[in-house]
Amino acid sequence: MKLRTALPAAALLAIAAGLAQAQTAAPAAAPATPSAPPPWQQGMTPELAKANLHPLVGHVTGRPASDLPIKNLKVPAGFKVEVWVDGIPDARSLTLGDKGTVFVGNRLQNNVYAVTEKDGKREAKVILKDLNAPNGVLFHKGTLFVAERERILRYDGIEDNLASPPAPKVVIDGLPQQPGHFWKVLAMGPDGKLYFNIGSPQNITMPSYIQAAIMRVDPNTGVLETYSTGIRNSVGMDFDPRTKKLWFTSNARDWLGEDSPADILSVVSFKGEQHGFPYCHQGDMLDPIYGKGRTCAEFTPPVHKLGPHIAPLGMRFYTGNMFPASYKNTMLIAQHGSWNKTVKHGYNVIHVTLDAKGKVAKSEPFLEGFLTDDKADPPMWGRPVDVQQMKDGSVLVSDDYNGIIYRVSYAKK
Repeated sequence: MKLRTALPAAALLAIAAGLAQAQTAAPAAAPATPSAPPPWQQGMTPELAKANLHPLVGHVTGRPASDLPIKNLKVPAGFKVEVWVDGIPDARSLTLGDKGTVFVGNRLQNNVYAVTEKDGKREAKVILKDLNAPNGVLFHKGTLFVAERERILRYDGIEDNLASPPAPKVVIDGLPQQPGHFWKVLAMGPDGKLYFNIGSPQNITMPSYIQAAIMRVDPNTGVLETYSTGIRNSVGMDFDPRTKKLWFTSNARDWLGEDSPADILSVVSFKGEQHGFPYCHQGDMLDPIYGKGRTCAEFTPPVHKLGPHIAPLGMRFYTGNMFPASYKNTMLIAQHGSWNKTVKHGYNVIHVTLDAKGKVAKSEPFLEGFLTDDKADPPMWGRPVDVQQMKDGSVLVSDDYNGIIYRVSYAKK
């Protein structure tokens, strides 16, 4: 894959400048210009800089499950959690093939993995290499879709050719180059179109017409549409099997304080709906910069506030038959956990139930035990990212911090 980057041009300019300096006298040195902060620091106040808060980096090569306190994981009565497979560094988005293959994407590396099972033994192998942040994966009717940093690819018939995958076809290319929130997730809509996120390029900024949004593209024609805007950074979405509406999680902006604004769970009710970013956060909090002269009443408020900096990521509606009947058509949401908060929280999977009006009736822990000391650095030993229902009704949960996938099952008593 040919990556679009400014580095070659910059290198040529540097060479040209060096040649020119060899022929002319060097001018007086200009004062050094302070470098721009990394995307995660943008918008940080001097007061919060003193707190020594920073993103939590996972183990690049992963960690074997045998080295971790798996026994500390907790699930509701009657459920069981176990390691399903390890050895998948930066394991993030999950999708299930028609023949039982689980495909795994990653954000900070360049591979897509396939997990297969034969004679009771599970094996994870790299099947796609040299991609650019292939975070989003989705299997649909024999095709694996992979969302990279700036494009979406499709691999037709790949499950029959895992040892020698077919050449990809480009669904869409030329998506925005941006320093932050470039990782994407995918969902297949009831209309046969691919839905995906494009996050805000920075913590807080005025996004372009195609950023801080949920987009959709026809996988056959490549025609792109803006579906909903004002969504800072959605890293999880799924369609309600009953209403066919798209629900999503979104991470709110940083550096307005440790206890606000809240990350959210919400739903798109119509195409073109605006959910507030960058003007209004959590439905009732105007941004100190972009909210001037605006009102939160202009925008659709979230359905539910999940908590500040809790980082909700992958979410799915449960439609299987293994779990108790009360889980049918309810949501499981992976919460990656906070880093820009002195007292950390999250690092779990929650179970969310909606009432008849589409409001959250109940939110409760489903998988927890990763958090060990909420004031430590790091405060946890694992970080859930995505959830994937299997054919038997069990659920997989990915952990990018360790490169592990867990399985949660239920046994009737």
